[in-house]
Amino acid sequence: MSMQTVVAIYTGQGLADPLKKVFQELLPQVRLVNIIDDSLIGDVVRAGHIPEVVSRHLVQYYRHAEELGADVILNTCSSVGDVADEARERIGVPIVRIDEWMADKAVASYSRIGVLATLPSTLEPTLRLVSRKADEAGRQVQLVSGLAEGAFDALISGKPEEHDRLLLETAKRVAETADVLVLAQGSMARMEEKLAEATGKPVLSSPRSGVEQVKAILEAARDVKKGS
Repeated sequence: MSMQTVVAIYTGQGLADPLKKVFQELLPQVRLVNIIDDSLIGDVVRAGHIPEVVSRHLVQYYRHAEELGADVILNTCSSVGDVADEARERIGVPIVRIDEWMADKAVASYSRIGVLATLPSTLEPTLRLVSRKADEAGRQVQLVSGLAEGAFDALISGKPEEHDRLLLETAKRVAETADVLVLAQGSMARMEEKLAEATGKPVLSSPRSGVEQVKAILEAARDVKKGS
């Protein structure tokens, strides 16, 4: 039986190494191919939304992933999750949004959901995703926005401590009204335990649950092959 292939598509450098570790742990038998174009997140951040050119490039990468023999494509950037949703009809293999299962888990178990982000361009799509998942599940949820102003700038100008401090402050504020904290960016996952300790609230992050969803799809595909 041939090895299954996952193609992960990145709009920045930060998440590739941490995600690789999650793959080694959960899917060691899978061939993982990374496509990284770190011009994309810069364009999104500058525009404050997804420019047409970014959507076009992403769809080209999905097609490229299909040609590389992907069994599943993992869209690793929450800021461009909407593009992944729209592309599903045009691409012949499943596309997983890294944050999709995280949103499912949040709406299944909690009614007041805090979403933490350091960029408006990630906060908005994540709020939309959680809200859509709640509608699909027929659940009434209250969303609490947590934008850590200035944290992203601190991070890219080499001040991770400042980034973490701003994020912690925002988390504490949001935790006053929310039952759970959802981390909109995969790159925030390293703060998961710290934030849970500081707020006393459960914290959900996307890298692990995203790979778990990929694993579930690959296993289902294998079972279908066995059964055929």
